[in-house]
Amino acid sequence: MPRNGIPIPEKGPDFRHVDTWIFDLDNTLYRSDSALFAQIETRMTDYIARHLKLTDEEAHRLQHIYYRDYGSTLCGLIEHDGVDPEHFLFDVHDIDLSALKSNAALGEALARLPGRHYVFTNGCRKHAERVLERVGLTGSIDDIWDIRTLGFVPKPQPGAYDRIVEFAGFAPHNAAMFEDMARNLMPAYALGMTTVWINDGSSWSHQGPEYPPVARRYIHHEIDDLGEFLQTIRL
Repeated sequence: MPRNGIPIPEKGPDFRHVDTWIFDLDNTLYRSDSALFAQIETRMTDYIARHLKLTDEEAHRLQHIYYRDYGSTLCGLIEHDGVDPEHFLFDVHDIDLSALKSNAALGEALARLPGRHYVFTNGCRKHAERVLERVGLTGSIDDIWDIRTLGFVPKPQPGAYDRIVEFAGFAPHNAAMFEDMARNLMPAYALGMTTVWINDGSSWSHQGPEYPPVARRYIHHEIDDLGEFLQTIRL
């Protein structure tokens, strides 16, 4: 039977158990070749260089050490350097979104998914809201779990996943998580979620810097186009 006027495939990946749909934001709900995350990366380096009085090379190195050790650069800066998280979040997400275009096809794909839809991001809510508005998906998302929601415990730290389960009160075995960073799917898999890796070919889709490949057993589905995949699944 059609849902929202859209035919439901009789074959394809089986997602009939899913009622909670969890999406990363950056390079997941928009294409990685828009280079938005590159802007954020550059602003992070500039911020660290200014506030810690480092060279750009030193700042970039520290940025990635903190990302490797904590899951987000910000959490390392809070722990070791006393950085004001609100000031950091405002500064690094003040980026140009003109490369983003409305994605009606993805909006239609999300519309056919039963249950509730969430954004789960290590970034901030304001950035997520701006991106969702730009790509035409504001009405497709029920809530945003940002780094504040997580108590500044970022993906892939297990505590971030425990927090969203408690916060939203969903059963992990009835949830699916979609991510471009494969390492962020490992804790979701451990909780029993269905995991979908968006392998967009970027360096970030392969876990980010200085991380070994994630074992295939943690990834239920590997895709390269979110909208197309969502149109093929059984519901």
